[in-house]
Amino acid sequence: MNTTSDINLLSLFSGCGGMDLGFEGHFPVHERSATDVERGLEDHLALLKKTRFRVVFANDILEEAFVAWSNYFKRPGVYRRESIVDLVKAHRQGEAVFPAGVDVVTGGFPCQDFSLAGKRRGFDSHKDHHGNLIREAVAGEETRGKLYTWMKEVIDITKPKVFIAENVKGLVNLSDVKEVIQRDFASADDGGYLVLPPRVLHAADFGVPQARERVIFIGLRVAALKAAARDALTRDPVPEAYDPYPRPTHAYTVVNNRLKRPVTLSEIFASLPEPDEATDPAQRFYSRAKYMGAHCQGQKEVNLSGIGPTIRSEHHGNIEFRRLSAARGGKMAAELARGMAERRLTPRECALIQTFPPDYPFVIPAGERSRRFLLNPSDAYKVIGNAVPPLLAYHLARRLESLWPLYFEK
Repeated sequence: MNTTSDINLLSLFSGCGGMDLGFEGHFPVHERSATDVERGLEDHLALLKKTRFRVVFANDILEEAFVAWSNYFKRPGVYRRESIVDLVKAHRQGEAVFPAGVDVVTGGFPCQDFSLAGKRRGFDSHKDHHGNLIREAVAGEETRGKLYTWMKEVIDITKPKVFIAENVKGLVNLSDVKEVIQRDFASADDGGYLVLPPRVLHAADFGVPQARERVIFIGLRVAALKAAARDALTRDPVPEAYDPYPRPTHAYTVVNNRLKRPVTLSEIFASLPEPDEATDPAQRFYSRAKYMGAHCQGQKEVNLSGIGPTIRSEHHGNIEFRRLSAARGGKMAAELARGMAERRLTPRECALIQTFPPDYPFVIPAGERSRRFLLNPSDAYKVIGNAVPPLLAYHLARRLESLWPLYFEK
């Protein structure tokens, strides 16, 4: 049972748990990425501090995400593998779907329809809430592009003190989508939420070795706020002491010599063996898709001296190369001279770029000698690319945790 000091978190569109892991904390990252640690570990890792947040409910429709989450968190009954639409409808029919006493709701509502890498259909998605292709026009709110409205309904039902929604940066440049979503979220609980102007956070500013930007929406329940906090949060700009957005810890998009320098791929890959020497299935099994030409997405070699590319939820053939041959423009002459083969990034390398801990089970063989998988490499790439970087989520959590006594009575 939760203790009185826990802050109960309900997670929507949870995927494999990047946001969940980050909000709970107490997971290892590379020591160069960390600024708030409990203790140092082996292999240049550091254990982040535990937070007061505790995930009491999670959900997603993807089986592979459920398998990954369940094998790491090991909390039977917490994760419901159903569409948020179906969950809300079940609640309307009288089922006790959502737990009581929810303090925070988080959700990375589906981003494919707002992504710069996609077709940018926005609200007019071509898929339904189960991810199935829509062959005819569908009226109403059950398309993939409108699932944030169902997150708003969960907020109506659970009435948390805070909600945090995230999506791709491309959303802010798509017509008036940002303003529509902000306005719709503010209408939750009969207009009972103060929704702050959304902000784009670059993951590399927070120790994540990756070019990844996410737009964050933060809403606070007006009735739960202390009077001073309510006053401060309605000012423009919000006073720094009350601003819930985290401060950068690494100088990637900002110039500040007091911040740490960005974390590089060579640093986070330093302790990894090559796949043929690895015992970790997520490092041993990887995409064997052949090089498809420089004009295709994902056919570049990563730069070990810099941050990594955005890890996408893509098929094997779009995963960037860890190493290209010299004939294809590969720059890693010393590795090639030692006979290291041309290959794509492994699921483990992608996961480390996202700041998942090195023991997160992303590839799970069905048995010791089996060629089948409970979670295969292709699905691993998919759930890793869909995730919020846990370290970015951790900084959101720690900032919110530090402000909790300033915002609320308890």
